[in-house]
Amino acid sequence: MTLRLGGYGIDYTGDPEAYARAHVAFGYNAAYMPNISIDSRDEIAALVQAMADADVVIAEGGAWKNLIAHDPDQRQANLDYAVHQLALADELGARACVAFHGTVGHAGDPWQLSDNYDYGPHPDNQSEAGFQRAVETARYVIDAVKPRRAKFSLEMVPWLVTDTAENYLKLLKAIDRPQFGAHIDAVNMVITPRLYFNTGRMIREAFALLGPWIVSCHAKDIVMQGGPGTISFHFDEVPPGQGNLDYGAYIAEIEKLGRDVPLMLEHFDVPGYRRGLAHIKAVAGAAA
Repeated sequence: MTLRLGGYGIDYTGDPEAYARAHVAFGYNAAYMPNISIDSRDEIAALVQAMADADVVIAEGGAWKNLIAHDPDQRQANLDYAVHQLALADELGARACVAFHGTVGHAGDPWQLSDNYDYGPHPDNQSEAGFQRAVETARYVIDAVKPRRAKFSLEMVPWLVTDTAENYLKLLKAIDRPQFGAHIDAVNMVITPRLYFNTGRMIREAFALLGPWIVSCHAKDIVMQGGPGTISFHFDEVPPGQGNLDYGAYIAEIEKLGRDVPLMLEHFDVPGYRRGLAHIKAVAGAAA
């Protein structure tokens, strides 16, 4: 089985064949879904053909908007966007359409834990009511589309209901839709020093729980700072190879699934993507 690796760093300019060629030239064999209109039928068909000819799988599309936004008009607009993105992902044959669900935090929120009103932290996000909102939101998007190929999925986020593999499994069972899939972001699961120092075990346990449902994964790395004198430690994202994540375990678990589950780089600049891709390929090569 070929390890499917992709990431950002390539712009879509409206030319499907150029998009496919650019991924091959970069060293990718998986791609993020370009954000086009589902009404662009000829462009969709051309993208599907160009990517297939280049042996580049369309890994995932994104619905990165707050699907539980405080303002009802904005919330509905964001839900409509997620429905469009899942439908487009299905037409393109993508593995998944991923969202981060969102936050109940807003500008008038007395907690003011973050000025990120897309998916920032708020205590109600991880409450039982927050869990039920996640269930209802996923069902709403899935039932509006009824996708045949792409799965709808939620990003793992430390301060949302998808913070651990155990909670993700609980969510999967509660949503109770075959069109819902699990998305793994190993870095986003590292929420304590204990996990930071045992990322290989953390990854293996997550795949043991979620393996049958996993459709796509994110690739980055993590470093921890803090300790004596600065007990309030924090974690920072870095490109793969510059942190403490056990990529040997990550790659091994993906390959054990026995199907194309893409590992997709995110959140860096082009040099960061190149370094991260080189590191992942080196780890995969050493294990072969």
